[in-house]
Amino acid sequence: MLDLERLARLAVSEFPEIVASTAIIRTKLRLVLQDGSYIDFWWSRRTQGRFAYHWERTLVDGTIYRHDNLPHIQWRGMASFPKHYHNGAQQNVTESDISDDPEQGLRQFLQFAAKMIG
Repeated sequence: MLDLERLARLAVSEFPEIVASTAIIRTKLRLVLQDGSYIDFWWSRRTQGRFAYHWERTLVDGTIYRHDNLPHIQWRGMASFPKHYHNGAQQNVTESDISDDPEQGLRQFLQFAAKMIG
């Protein structure tokens, strides 16, 4: 089983410049960032390997960013299917190169967030 507390500690220790607080909400890890936005990291307990990493920035600048691997039919033509990336908006979807490993994926997504926040 995935250790969400360990991943929360990793986020705080490796990204203290952007992570303000953490919370575990059932099957997801929520990170509240210094700019008031938040990132939810979700891993399915029913379907091994299923995930969604969602950065909610609608109250900051109207954007969302999400890597997930839910097999949506409309994205089946992508080389990375079922993985895909919502880049700034729900319908702006491209291929995803995020790691399937939860620890690596968390780091990649937080590195992206750190660059965006500046």
